Amino acid sequence: MVPDGNNDANIKAKALAEVLERYAGTEGALIPILQEAQDIYGYLPGEVMREIARKLKIPFSRVYGVATFYTQFHLKPRGRNIIRICQGTACHVRGGARLLEALSGALGIGKNETTADGRFTLETVACLGSCGLAPVMMINEETYGRLTPEKLPAILARY
Repeated sequence: MVPDGNNDANIKAKALAEVLERYAGTEGALIPILQEAQDIYGYLPGEVMREIARKLKIPFSRVYGVATFYTQFHLKPRGRNIIRICQGTACHVRGGARLLEALSGALGIGKNETTADGRFTLETVACLGSCGLAPVMMINEETYGRLTPEKLPAILARY
């Protein structure tokens, strides 16, 4: 049986309804609800934020304000693999900008963009806490250090 896109939407809507029911009447639940909604959808679509606002009986502007204030929330779909390139001092000095440029070229996207096929999202971060391995990047939860642009194609091929 071929998966039905509408069925997937129904499953997600049901999961969101369950989250909203679980937090019903709980003071200060907006951030946990947004976190769980993002886990369900992979990001926070506008219609989901509107549903959260409606169920919590708060203005949409408040939901949107919280979602845009915290960097953990994303308003656009993200790739299956999140690439984070460190741009901290140690990484910058050791070629972090060259890595970002090489990745951007290889993937055909800029920072904070997602490839058309949904495989990768490219992000920059201030520090990954691995200065001794600079320059560093993470793909999902895997850290890669002492990178050069020449090493990138083999790493990307794993994903």
